[in-house]
Amino acid sequence: MKVRLIVTVIMLFLLLPISVFAKETSPVDRLDQLSDEALQMVKLHRYEDAKKLLEYFSEQFVSVTGKERPFTPDELRIVTVSHDEAVQAAANATMNHEEKINRVTKFRLVMDAITSPYQPLWTEMESPIMTMFGEVKEAAYIGDTQQFNSNLNSFLSLYDIIHPSIKINVDRERIQRIDARIEFIDKYRPQVLTETASHMELEALEADLQLLFDEMTEDEADPSLWWVIISTGSIIILTLSYVGWRKYKGDQEKEKSLSRRQKD
Repeated sequence: MKVRLIVTVIMLFLLLPISVFAKETSPVDRLDQLSDEALQMVKLHRYEDAKKLLEYFSEQFVSVTGKERPFTPDELRIVTVSHDEAVQAAANATMNHEEKINRVTKFRLVMDAITSPYQPLWTEMESPIMTMFGEVKEAAYIGDTQQFNSNLNSFLSLYDIIHPSIKINVDRERIQRIDARIEFIDKYRPQVLTETASHMELEALEADLQLLFDEMTEDEADPSLWWVIISTGSIIILTLSYVGWRKYKGDQEKEKSLSRRQKD
């Protein structure tokens, strides 16, 4: 009976991390939520509502900066630029719907990159970006100028959406290397189409992009969760060990009792 009680108490304790580590939404997380709400409004063609949310974001961002979470100079610059583009998109009556979504998505991904350094949302763009770049390579290898230019323009548009977010989560040297390859391919399109040697730049860029996504999508746990994992594992081991020891002692007592009866 006592063993059952102890096991029950320990199992209840195992549930404590859920409540202990649960916390109220921080001001920075609320800013992230506002960026998501603005994007949802744009998707629904509710541009005025999106504009109001983005303006409210600006007010809250000023109060949060330097208090709840000190932003780095690069983060401040990237957030400010992407936010301004999002506001302009929501307020521009002549801009098409797709471009509005792209610009507000760019801002949304920036905020997520700041608040979610582990597997940020921009990594979800891996499939469309890598697929489109594959089509860029295919057009280049067969020498289809029109298709190459069209596919490359599409790739550049997709990369532009995640570029600010990448700069938040990835070291500067790597981004500069990738950007340099993209700039070369874009600037020297005729050479990339006609010169076999230039195809190496396509292969190198594809490898760099794939490595970038692979490293960011590895199964990384938030370091704060390791304490929970280790503690939970230790408790489970101790629980099983204790139950096993009690069972062993119980079996020994039964054997001793049986032996005494047989002697009597």
